[in-house]
Amino acid sequence: MGREVSESCIDSLLTEMVSTYCNRFYANKPELAARRIEAIGYQVGHQLSERYTMERPRFSDHLEAIKFICKDFWSELFKKQIDNLKTNHRGTFVLQDNHFRWLTRMSIDQSPENGASEEPSIMADNKAVQSMHLYFPCGIIRGALSNLGIPCAVSADISNLPACSFVVRIKA
Repeated sequence: MGREVSESCIDSLLTEMVSTYCNRFYANKPELAARRIEAIGYQVGHQLSERYTMERPRFSDHLEAIKFICKDFWSELFKKQIDNLKTNHRGTFVLQDNHFRWLTRMSIDQSPENGASEEPSIMADNKAVQSMHLYFPCGIIRGALSNLGIPCAVSADISNLPACSFVVRIKA
């Protein structure tokens, strides 16, 4: 059995990392904060992928590697598999997690009956904070796939918290 870290510790670490990079180091440059957070995730994903594939043969194609990410890799990180995998068979994959653990404590009630503001600037700020927390897992996925020999770009989309979709585009 490998070493494990408490989920609350990881949640706190991610929250503090995003807060520090967004409010202290790059307070006026959110794009630089996002790149740095994603780069940290890349390193983590690269190293975890190395560890989890040490005794496996190399994957023969992109789909096999993506399936590994969705099943084995995700299970090691989040104790569950990706809920849905879609592809266009031309290098784009959508990984859907309907209960992404790192977003479960982030739900913001925006309904008018509960007194929440419908002001567009506040809603945009909420969306920006939520998206900042997704650069780290995007980096983890990109780093893991890079270690498997698959250069790609990864983006995330939040449609309905805590559900999240990760879009992986393989670079030709």
